[in-house]
Amino acid sequence: MEGLAYAEERAGGVRLSFIDSSAFLYAFLASRSDLLPEVSRMKGHAQAIIRRIQEGEPVTTSVVHVSEVANILEKRFPLDRARNIVSSILLSDNVSVSEVDNLRYEAALSISERHMVGLNDALTYSIMRENGITKIYSFDNHFDLFPGITRLTE
Repeated sequence: MEGLAYAEERAGGVRLSFIDSSAFLYAFLASRSDLLPEVSRMKGHAQAIIRRIQEGEPVTTSVVHVSEVANILEKRFPLDRARNIVSSILLSDNVSVSEVDNLRYEAALSISERHMVGLNDALTYSIMRENGITKIYSFDNHFDLFPGITRLTE
């Protein structure tokens, strides 16, 4: 894809990591003081990931993942705050966003069935394989089921 190649070129040839919607959501949601220790720990790690991205670490995601983030943030935050967060993702020079079409979703259907994971997780795996991406920032342990993928949580 042109977007991934461009982002990788800007990153000086550094291999991109995929960022799952769970990393964005843990970073931006759940700020209550009564969080379980495990959730609080994941939130801290997610915020560190987002800080590195804001400082220029190159990553990729998909339009589907951005949509997932937007849908959840719009339910929890005032619309302008949710829009600002999503805008910062979309307009970031070091975040490339893959397009998704019917063919990509059709490919994900068989992966979803074979690995017994959700369709969007299968879509992620498909995009990662297609682009030679082996690392993913995610708090979703379904990614541990995919061969050749390393899930990063900090």
